[in-house]
Amino acid sequence: MSTAPEVLKLLSVLNGQRRHVLGILDGLDDEGLARPVLPSGWSCAGLVQHLALDVERFWFRAVLLGDPDVIAALGDEEDAWRVRPGTSGSDVLDRYREETALSDAAVTDVDADAPLAWWPHDLFGDPHLHTLRDVLLHVITETACHAGHLDAARELIDGRRWMILT
Repeated sequence: MSTAPEVLKLLSVLNGQRRHVLGILDGLDDEGLARPVLPSGWSCAGLVQHLALDVERFWFRAVLLGDPDVIAALGDEEDAWRVRPGTSGSDVLDRYREETALSDAAVTDVDADAPLAWWPHDLFGDPHLHTLRDVLLHVITETACHAGHLDAARELIDGRRWMILT
């Protein structure tokens, strides 16, 4: 893990959002994780799989590190929002935990100003993120946004709320 204070702080904030993602889903069975509750048809499991593959793996291992195996696999995959039949919710959550650990390892000894190794011009055009700091802030924002989506989905599924205001 990076020892740079700024990177450690940003990872701490990101880890709080990751805990929120997993915490709001705690105790939800496979049926609940697979249940779409909005007209768009995504499920909690699909959203977590998106976070694992399109967020954690993509931004840290492909963009930050330029991992050629991850980059090569990007075009071969199905829609990350759609979980393959037969994949359990616990498998999806475990994959998310694995990808977050790999993401943390990706920033080992990396300075916040470290440049990115690869940029997906075909997806995003000219780069709008340039450093590890930019990627961490982007992933924090995206994870927090999706944690909020999961809050709403979980409440629709069984009434559970992450934060109860009195």
